[in-house]
Amino acid sequence: MIANLLLYSQIKRVEPPFWWTGMHDTTLQILCYGESIAGYQVALSKGKLLKVDRTNNPNYVFILMDTKGMQSGKFYIQFKSDDKQFSIPYELNKRKKYAAQRKGFDASDVIYLLMPDRFANGNRANDNMPGMAEKANRKFAGGRHGGDIEGIIQHLDYLQDLGVTALWSTPLLEDNEPAYSYHGYAISDLYRIDPRYGTNTDYKRLADALHKRKMKLIMDYVTNHWGSKHWMIQDLPDKDFIHYWQDGQNGFKRSNYRMTTQFDTHATRKDAEACMNGWFDTTMPDMNQANPLLLKYMIQNAIWWIEYAGLDGLRVDTYSYNDKNAIARWTKAIMEEYPDFNIVGEVWMHNQAQIVYWQKDSKIGTIEHYNSHLPTVMDFTLHDAIIKMFSEKQTWKQGMIRAYDNFANDFLYSNPMNILVFAGNHDITRINTYYHQDIKTYKLIMTLVLTVRGIPQLYYGDEIGMTGNKELNGDGDIRKDFPGGWASDTQNAFLPEGRTKKQAQYLDFTKKLLQWRKSSQAIQNGKFLHYVPVNNMYVYFRMLPYEKVMVVLNNNTDAQMIHWDDFQEGLQNALQGKDIISGNNIHFDKDYLLSGKTSMIIEIK
Repeated sequence: MIANLLLYSQIKRVEPPFWWTGMHDTTLQILCYGESIAGYQVALSKGKLLKVDRTNNPNYVFILMDTKGMQSGKFYIQFKSDDKQFSIPYELNKRKKYAAQRKGFDASDVIYLLMPDRFANGNRANDNMPGMAEKANRKFAGGRHGGDIEGIIQHLDYLQDLGVTALWSTPLLEDNEPAYSYHGYAISDLYRIDPRYGTNTDYKRLADALHKRKMKLIMDYVTNHWGSKHWMIQDLPDKDFIHYWQDGQNGFKRSNYRMTTQFDTHATRKDAEACMNGWFDTTMPDMNQANPLLLKYMIQNAIWWIEYAGLDGLRVDTYSYNDKNAIARWTKAIMEEYPDFNIVGEVWMHNQAQIVYWQKDSKIGTIEHYNSHLPTVMDFTLHDAIIKMFSEKQTWKQGMIRAYDNFANDFLYSNPMNILVFAGNHDITRINTYYHQDIKTYKLIMTLVLTVRGIPQLYYGDEIGMTGNKELNGDGDIRKDFPGGWASDTQNAFLPEGRTKKQAQYLDFTKKLLQWRKSSQAIQNGKFLHYVPVNNMYVYFRMLPYEKVMVVLNNNTDAQMIHWDDFQEGLQNALQGKDIISGNNIHFDKDYLLSGKTSMIIEIK
C-alpha cells in the first residue's frame, strides 16, 4: 500500500519511534496520534496484531502487537476507513549484542550528580531554541543558564581525573514550562532531549564517551508526574491518564506528601489517596500509572532510552509518590528486561523502617505481600545524621552515635550494599554551608561517605567547597554555576591552575579518596564491622578474607589516643598498616595519638 502523503501528515506522533527485535518482552505497544485516527481500522503488514485500544479521545490509537520471531527491518501500520486508506512505516532494529546483560551501577562505583544547566555551557548556539518558551538568563538564579550536554562532554576528563565512575544528571528531556524549566522535572516530551541541552544523538554521544572511559551513565527518570506542557497533557487520551480532582482547580490538588499513608495499616483511604494522587506542584500533573495504557507507555519509554543510549542505570524521582502497585510493575518489567541493571528510587523519608519498605524483597513489605522490585533506595536517614553530628559533642543520642545508630538498623534492609549514600544533592542545603566551609569537617564527611557500606554519591561542586543555603536563599543558591563552565567566567575551577588554595584542598582530598577507592575491594564489597563510638570517635572495619580496611573518625576537637588493643576483633592480631590519607605507616603495637577532627583510612597489611 502506497502512503498518501496528505493523509500521512494526519499522523503527528508515533511512539516509540522505533523498537528492537529480540527483547525479553516481545509485546510492543505503539501509540499513534493524529486527528480522528481512531475512526480507522488498523492492520499490520508484518507481525501479529494482538489488539487495538481506542480511548475517549478520537485522536489516539494504541496498537499492541507481538514481535516474537520478527526480523529487523521495516513494516507498515495500515489505516483504512470506508473511503480512505494510508500506511506509515515502522522500524525494528537489531538489538545490540549483550544488551540484556547490561551491568548497572553498584557499590564499586562513585556517582557524581550534576545539574546540566548549571555545570558547563559547551554550545552557546543552543542557549535559546525555536519553540522553547523559556530563554536563557544567567542573571536570574531560577532561570536557564545555558549549560548543556556538550559542556558535560567537554569536562569528562575532569570527572575521570577526580575519580568518579558514574554520572547522574538531573533530567535532560524536554521541559517546556515558561519558567523554572531548568530543573527538568516537568517533562513535556519523553522521547526528546531538550534542544537547549542538545539532541538525542548528543545524549547517546555522552553515553558512548563515558563508556570509553569505563564510566557509567544514569538517567534521572520521572514516573510520578509530567509537565503541564506535555503534548499528551494538552490533549489527554482519557481523563484518567492523570489524577484529576473534581474539587480542585483545573484538576489540581496538591499532594499531602504523607508517604507513610502508603503502608500505614491505620491510614484512611482519603489520606492515602491525597498523597498518591495529589499533584506534586501546579505545573506537574500527577500521572495515573494504574491506567494500563499509560503504564505500558512508561515501561517502554524507559526501556527505549536504556536500549537507545546504552544506559547503566535509572534514578527514579519521587518514587514513593507513585501508585505503589503500578510502579512495582514498572520496575519489575525493566529489571526482567535487564537482570543486571540497577534502579535507585528517591524515597525521601526519615525512618529506616519506612525507607526499607520500598526496597526489593523487603522484610517489612512482605507483611502486606508488597514487593517494589526496586534494587536501591537512598539513605536519607544517614544524611539527616551527617548534617548534625559533626558539630555535636557526643551524648547518648548525639555526635558520632548518630552514624552508629543508622548502620545498626541495617538488619532491616534486604540488601544494605544497595543503598545510595550521600552528603548532598540538588534539593538540600549544601554540606559545606552546614559546616561553614570547614575543611576538616568536609574531610570527615567524605571519609565516611566513601568508606561505609553502599553506593556513594557526590553532588557537583561540593568537591571544591561550593556553598548554598536553600532555606535562606532558595533552590538557585544550591544550584549555582560551576566556576569555569562558561567562557566568560573569570575563574575556571575545572583546571588546577584556576582553583583557589582552598578549592584545591577540597578537591585534592576528594580525588585521593576516590582514586584509592577504585582499587579497594574491601570498601566496595567487604563486611561492615563497627564499634560503639567513644568520646566522639567512630571506628569501623570493611573486611574480606584477603583484604581489610580500618576507618577512624575522630570527631572530637581534641586529639585522642587510639589503643589498638581495643579493636582486636577487627584487627585480628595484625601488626601494621598504612593510612592512605596521611601516607603514614601505622604499627599496632604502639598507641597512636590522632589529632582532633581528623580521619584515618588504614589499609591493614
